[in-house]
Amino acid sequence: QVQLAESGGGLVQAGGSLRLSCTASGRTFNNYHMGWFRQAPGKEREFVARIQWGGFVTYYSDSVKGRFTISRDSAENTAYLQMNSLKPEDTAVYYCAADSRGRFSLYRSIAGYDSWGQGAQVTVSS
Repeated sequence: QVQLAESGGGLVQAGGSLRLSCTASGRTFNNYHMGWFRQAPGKEREFVARIQWGGFVTYYSDSVKGRFTISRDSAENTAYLQMNSLKPEDTAVYYCAADSRGRFSLYRSIAGYDSWGQGAQVTVSS
């Protein structure tokens, strides 16, 4: 498994922006598809975005499409989530995840990923 560490969370006003980073160590980063999930208090962890290993194919949940952008930098072993036009309902703990097995049918499910970061809090005030 790969070790993942998120950074970049914080408090922002509605309409503002944040960029989350997820740095990987321990295994070859290029072999992993990367995903972002989030979990709000009292809710289940939900899919936010995914980027395939080559960096050219991305997927988003409907709730963030057009506002969030997922990307990756293989030289830095890091995946990013750029979040713009943030809303109070985006408040959650954000987790990055790695898929080493290419389980595409499960890309929106936590079952499709085998490594997880510790999470980063994002709070959007109204």
